[in-house]
Amino acid sequence: MEKNLISRLGLGTVKFGRNRGVKYPGGEGFALPSDADISSLLDLCLDLGITLLDTAPAYGSAEERLGGILGARREKFFLMTKTGEEFSDGKSTHNFTAAHTIFSVERSLKRLKTDCLDCALVHSSPDDINILKNTDALETLVRLKEAGKIRMVGVSTYTVEGGIYAAEKTDAVMVAYNNGYTAEKEVIDRARLAGKAVFVKKGLGSGHTDDPARDIRFVLETPGVSSLIIGSINPRHIRENAAGLRA
Repeated sequence: MEKNLISRLGLGTVKFGRNRGVKYPGGEGFALPSDADISSLLDLCLDLGITLLDTAPAYGSAEERLGGILGARREKFFLMTKTGEEFSDGKSTHNFTAAHTIFSVERSLKRLKTDCLDCALVHSSPDDINILKNTDALETLVRLKEAGKIRMVGVSTYTVEGGIYAAEKTDAVMVAYNNGYTAEKEVIDRARLAGKAVFVKKGLGSGHTDDPARDIRFVLETPGVSSLIIGSINPRHIRENAAGLRA
């Protein structure tokens, strides 16, 4: 899939594989969806024109579950995953070495049952600028892109400085941005000028919003934003969010 086929709404899949330490309402100990539930959600997304799936090794078993369930639908979705953060025993750890980055990407390819990732992001920490400048993670992703294993390379950032650096050096940047938090707007502006993709996380305040339709429009009417990632396993919420976009 090419960059211009990225859907305006993307589906975040953390709740497909992880029910501990999830920063959403009800994010501790909820029941993970069944394979049948996930399959129905994927079909619903396609019906609604949502073709971007955002996952990560840090999302528990989400990659493996997607790989086992997508089947022939794989080519209908833009698959985006990450590298650098792992989640086990209820906590996150980070590893940005070249060896781990290669291992992580190869593992994601195997888990997702695909020969190429549409996008791979450095799953950064709040120390993002140091990670980007002083570890091998980003350079290694670029080499893997050159080897044909990844189509787009980017960074999920935390700071304005890290976001601007990512916007200058990569194909895509993921930033936090919503109606109540606009501190990273400069990153969106820089990426837009550079012709880079911008994926927005926390666009609905991690689920803490009283007007999703308003907040979806706020994010997606911002020049430069490519896609807003929404994390949900509730079909009604996904339909309402898609309706909010159309409105």
